[in-house]
Amino acid sequence: MRSHVRIPLPDGAALTATVALPERTAPATGWPGVVIVHEVYGVEPDMLDVADLFADHGYAAVLPDLYSHGTRIACLARSMHQLVTGRPGRPTSDIDATRRWLAGRDDVDGDRLGVIGFCMGGGFALAYAAGAPPGVRAASVNYGAVPRDMARLRAVCPVVGSYGGRDRGFRTHGSRLREHLSALGVEHDVEIYSDAGHSFMTDGHHPVARLALFPLRHGLVRPAADEAWRRTFAFFDAHVAGHR
Repeated sequence: MRSHVRIPLPDGAALTATVALPERTAPATGWPGVVIVHEVYGVEPDMLDVADLFADHGYAAVLPDLYSHGTRIACLARSMHQLVTGRPGRPTSDIDATRRWLAGRDDVDGDRLGVIGFCMGGGFALAYAAGAPPGVRAASVNYGAVPRDMARLRAVCPVVGSYGGRDRGFRTHGSRLREHLSALGVEHDVEIYSDAGHSFMTDGHHPVARLALFPLRHGLVRPAADEAWRRTFAFFDAHVAGHR
């Protein structure tokens, strides 16, 4: 069950977001919740499908539109600047506002939250989780950027991650994430799927990306996607839904 909301921000502005809730009545303790951070393409149908998928699995899911401040080009430029520099900026504050809004719902358990991101959003999800936000029990990082400096992940929660072995742009980030988390003693499940490329977990239709981003081997790979989603939900069910 989807609905559209506006999430208030500290500066008085508001963030557009989509909420997907399970069809059944919320438990007395509230639903576990998840914040979904979209790909560089924005709130496309495949990202809305992710929200529905989490709702079907018993989570209250919220998908904020990080491009809802001004023009998409300006928002994208701000987002990419934060991703490259690693400095907290508007995307991180928007994710935190979304997390606080979700945690404040009467039908959500604010102590049982997760964050998941894809592509650009995967890097943001990891960076946000590394700041130890309240109530966030697990992060899912999918073909997202990983910092070279391991110390930046010292406070991160348990992480499940999926990368494509044919993704020449990000496959090394998958290896780096696994190495960092192992060295830090952070519980994790990171897999690199040899037959998959970038954005292999969602059924997106981005014809320009398939041509312009050819080295990334962009596109859905169903067997790898199914296994990655199985692992993601097993991890979230153990670390997020299972924590009370």
